[in-house]
Amino acid sequence: MKGSAKSPEEAVRVFTRRDSKLLARLGEFADEQDVRLYVVGGYVRDRLLGLPAKKELDFTVIGDAVAFAERLATHLSVRKPVIFARFGTAMVPYRGYRLDFVSARKESYRSHSRKPRVISAGLEADLARRDFTVNAMAASLNEAEYGQLVDLFGGVTDLKARTLRTPLEPERTFSEDPLRILRAIRFAAQLEFGIEIETRRALERMVERLSIISQERITEEILKLLATRKPSVGLRLMYLTGVMDVVLPEISRLAGVEQIGPHHHKDVFEHTLMVVDKVAEMSEYPVLRLAALVHDVAKPKTKRFAAQTGWTFHGHEDVGARMMKAIGRRMRLSEDMTAKLGKLVVLHMRPINLTREEVTDSAVRRLIVDAGEDLSDLLTLCRADITSAKPNKVKKYLAQFDILTARIDDVIAKDDLRAFQSPVRGEEIMAVCNIPPGPLVGRIKKALEEAILDGQVPNEHDAVLELLHEIKSQFIGSESHHETPTADGGTTAGQFGPGRARVPDHS
Repeated sequence: MKGSAKSPEEAVRVFTRRDSKLLARLGEFADEQDVRLYVVGGYVRDRLLGLPAKKELDFTVIGDAVAFAERLATHLSVRKPVIFARFGTAMVPYRGYRLDFVSARKESYRSHSRKPRVISAGLEADLARRDFTVNAMAASLNEAEYGQLVDLFGGVTDLKARTLRTPLEPERTFSEDPLRILRAIRFAAQLEFGIEIETRRALERMVERLSIISQERITEEILKLLATRKPSVGLRLMYLTGVMDVVLPEISRLAGVEQIGPHHHKDVFEHTLMVVDKVAEMSEYPVLRLAALVHDVAKPKTKRFAAQTGWTFHGHEDVGARMMKAIGRRMRLSEDMTAKLGKLVVLHMRPINLTREEVTDSAVRRLIVDAGEDLSDLLTLCRADITSAKPNKVKKYLAQFDILTARIDDVIAKDDLRAFQSPVRGEEIMAVCNIPPGPLVGRIKKALEEAILDGQVPNEHDAVLELLHEIKSQFIGSESHHETPTADGGTTAGQFGPGRARVPDHS
């Protein structure tokens, strides 16, 4: 045991009644019910660190937490608590707060599961079961000891040393609940703490135990890590401890530099960490931070060496987008999130490539249309992707990128293309061309959209309708230009196949 509760005359008070009306009210109710009540964990830690209080509070009840929570909900005039009877826990929602109550307990685990068997116990045993000493502190809410700190395992000492340490033997702590391995890394990044040496060694030995954790919980921890101020701290720690090999092996494979003769490529892992941190400075959006992490995921698969040009990664954006489907399924991401990540990955080279050539309005229009509602996120990702060890090079590329973004803004203002599609819709095409629903309607609509994107006709209904009248004969003017049914139920393309119609020259 690293520490102990202090006597009343030397007790540390974490807060007073004036600091939180909510905690004072809960303490008064606990006294009325003759129940010993403690606020524990993150609230106490953050209070001692001088960090803002969160809206999720954890409480330990000496006795029946479920019964206490039910009575409290009635007292606060809120809906019934959410109860987890097996674990003796209950959650009371109150004015934007989530109040979690647990009966003081000990836990025991089976080797193949992180779901504990629960045994009633006192406060010391309840604090001992927690993940790290800095989270194993409590403060009383009862009047006689209101705000008084209970620190039995040296949490304050470890806070001052900015160190993560387990209350019990670290191997036991990580074996019982391997999710704590990821929590250690996330807290190290979030709090900017180190991990005590024996705790870290045990963490590295127990990495394979992560196999018993559900993928949903692993993904939740990864997203929480990406939400930290500087995600690279946690991501690098994941790699160095071997955790990355288990939970995100595709990212581990980015590490390393290969050299042949004078030719070498940048370390893609280190580049990725830089991009993630730069995105984190610009956006709190979790999907965008995750996109930064995976944007170059296919570079190991597409790496090639040519004697004349050195290392190349041609097509890594296309291969990466395909890889995202499998990664999204494994991480249990939603279909929408997976699709957005794939879209950002496949498009992330487009804006940068446009800065290396003379940009036409047509190319800009196509980028705007292809990115759609994700254009702003794509541009943020691409700006972050401009990295180099040479500051002058970065400055030059950023200046070119600024010119491109200004051009994009001009085209958007002029053409209103963010939600682009032909102003002449399918029903009107069928009426003008006297054709039934089918693939031919889509081909004609695509030809109209291509003409707009090429700047051959303005994005206005009347102008596009006039163009439709002029080009319809290319699709339906003679029998040879029709798409006609084949014996197998498919169609044969007309003279112009899937390509573009010939647009009349009005110059």
